[in-house]
Amino acid sequence: MRALHLAIAATAVLAASQAFAAGIDLSKPYGDKYGCINKNGQEVAADKMLLLTDKELITAASACTFSDKQAQADGSLLMTAKCEAEGEEGQAPAKFTIKRSAKNAKKLVVSDEDGNVMGEVARCK
Repeated sequence: MRALHLAIAATAVLAASQAFAAGIDLSKPYGDKYGCINKNGQEVAADKMLLLTDKELITAASACTFSDKQAQADGSLLMTAKCEAEGEEGQAPAKFTIKRSAKNAKKLVVSDEDGNVMGEVARCK
């Protein structure tokens, strides 16, 4: 009987972890208006742009490549990256938090490591 309870508990934990991991899906790009327009390369110049994929975060002035992704207990993702800023040499480490928007569950909010909101993005069409 105890083994049955352990098997049920293990199955519940596995199902919960799979559902949790599926919380934020970055397999398709997310962006603001100009981020989505430029998802395949620079098509339109914009001084404000945000494009988020499973591999990178691109703004008008920087490009960050993700090296690590960690799911957090609240359902958000903590992304570790190396960033190149326009006009600067080399790469700098950075961390970003990606979570669901409180206003619209279909949108994501991107924040820097200090908690400053960089913007809200929606899945690109």
